[in-house]
Amino acid sequence: MEFQMTPGWLPFHPNPSTPRLRVPPGAVDAHCHVFGPGAQFPYAPERKYTPCDASKDQLFALRDRLGFARNVIVQATCHGSDNRALVDALVHSDGRARGVATVRRDVADDALRAMHGAGVRGVRFNFVKRLVDFTPKDELMEIAARTAPLGWHVVVYFEAQDLPELWDFFTALPTTVVVDHMGRPDVRKPVDGPEFELFVRLMREHPNVWSKVSCPERLSVSGPPALDGERDAYRDVVPFARRIVETFPDRVLWGTDWPHPNLKDHMPDDGLLVDFIPHIAPTAELQRKLLVDNPMRLYWPEQASR
Repeated sequence: MEFQMTPGWLPFHPNPSTPRLRVPPGAVDAHCHVFGPGAQFPYAPERKYTPCDASKDQLFALRDRLGFARNVIVQATCHGSDNRALVDALVHSDGRARGVATVRRDVADDALRAMHGAGVRGVRFNFVKRLVDFTPKDELMEIAARTAPLGWHVVVYFEAQDLPELWDFFTALPTTVVVDHMGRPDVRKPVDGPEFELFVRLMREHPNVWSKVSCPERLSVSGPPALDGERDAYRDVVPFARRIVETFPDRVLWGTDWPHPNLKDHMPDDGLLVDFIPHIAPTAELQRKLLVDNPMRLYWPEQASR
């Protein structure tokens, strides 16, 4: 089956640069995706967009190029609740990848156990209205309750303005809750303003809440570097991400978001994204927590304790 990428959207960077930052041994890219290939793993009929194909082999090649040891692969909405591409990547990762799936209420217990055996350790709930149709919260709560005994956590994706209406649901979840991309703050607003302060309060009052400090290319208004070779980009995102890293150093994760679906204005250089890390985690200790200790504790706990 042949699929055409949504018009106007960009394919991933064909030749990312080698980052200047040498990430610590055992570093984990804790947010990335595999898409298709569509001929093997068709995209969901109900999808809101069609991405470029982005195979497991291409992902693992990028992992090695950037100097990472492991990946956490997150199911994206274009595959719906068909997790076959995700599971295939996990099975072929030689234990170097874990996954976050999307499931529906009717998923069988045997299917959950099979995904766990393949390396799935979480389930994702998406609340970004332009990407998904509404799923009743009682259904999501039921899914969280069924996956909690497996030790899975819940990943939530939402936009900052929607946090007030989602607060009660998030704080009632019976698992660790990982927020994608700091809840997509509006970086034109003050880092100590009421909107971002609400997110900080969520993490402060609920120690089961973690945050990914990824995707500056999605959050930035100032945008990518103006000159080829410039490594100092997306600086308007730095105060937000650095605040979360320094305030909650044991509950933060970072990932490339490769292959960066839904981008129209520019496609980031993944090497440059790695070089963004020292701006938000300026010490070796913070970098190790962000890239190694935290993701290992969450996704490979049986190895993290060794």
